Amino acid sequence: MLNANLLNINFSEIFQSNFLERITQFSILDCAVALLLSFAIGLFIWFIYKKTFAGVIYSATFNLSLIAMTMITTLIILGVTSNVVLSLGMVGALSIVRFRSAIKDPIDIVFLFWAISEGILCGAGLIPLALIGAPIIGVLLIVFAAKKNRNDPYLLIVRFTDAKTEKKITELTEKAVSTCRVKSKTVTGGSGTELIFEVRLNNGNTDFVQKLSEDENVSFASLVSVDGNITP
Repeated sequence: MLNANLLNINFSEIFQSNFLERITQFSILDCAVALLLSFAIGLFIWFIYKKTFAGVIYSATFNLSLIAMTMITTLIILGVTSNVVLSLGMVGALSIVRFRSAIKDPIDIVFLFWAISEGILCGAGLIPLALIGAPIIGVLLIVFAAKKNRNDPYLLIVRFTDAKTEKKITELTEKAVSTCRVKSKTVTGGSGTELIFEVRLNNGNTDFVQKLSEDENVSFASLVSVDGNITP
């Protein structure tokens, strides 16, 4: 009998709680505006990442995740700001999350934090700050990405069969580039010799690679940037 009374009291307390009141107090319009704005800013971040990407392999899924991350962060902040108790539970739940995906390019971390910060601003209602910060950061990234440093080092890989060709290759390379330094030399019996130079180009000119490959004793000539991009 006592247990039945306690059960009735517990159910009565549940139905008398302000759970439904909190639902009615939540503004669906504010949520829709915040999510639409975060989606628009996420698209802007997506465009900037695609425009400024300079890595080896472009990941469309990672770029798409920036849009989703902006919107999800906005959704989390909307929930956290509506209830203090929920915010404490959300912090505890998110603290156990572990991400194992490796970040290949340091600039990807910048875009991740950018998407998260924009989502936080949209969810917190700081719309002017979100709208002002997004284009400023985007323009800065485009400007600095467009300014390619022509003095970046490259690796010149040349394979040849005749040992006498080494001097000719070295002289031609030194004349065509601003700086030239031998990084390694590999000699294999029957397969010839492989030389790797560290060079810096003159005004981005790569015509000397074609001249090297035209030599009958040269079997392979390739110019590779330090970040892994092959120069045609």
